Amino acid sequence: MREYTKFYINGAWVEPSATTTLAVENPATLEQCATIAVGNEADVDSAVAAAKAAFET
Repeated sequence: MREYTKFYINGAWVEPSATTTLAVENPATLEQCATIAVGNEADVDSAVAAAKAAFET
C-alpha cells in the first residue's frame, strides 16, 4: 500500500499542517490501496500563495 503524506508546494515536498489522513480504495476491489494526507485551509493558502508568486514572475 502506498502512503502519500506530503504536499508538493513551491518546488518542495512539505509536511501538511494537520495529521489527518484519508484511505483510498480501489473501486474494482474495494481494497484500500493508499493513504493520503488531507489538506486544510493553511495548506491551501500556502499552495495558492506559491502559485500566485510563480505566476507573477
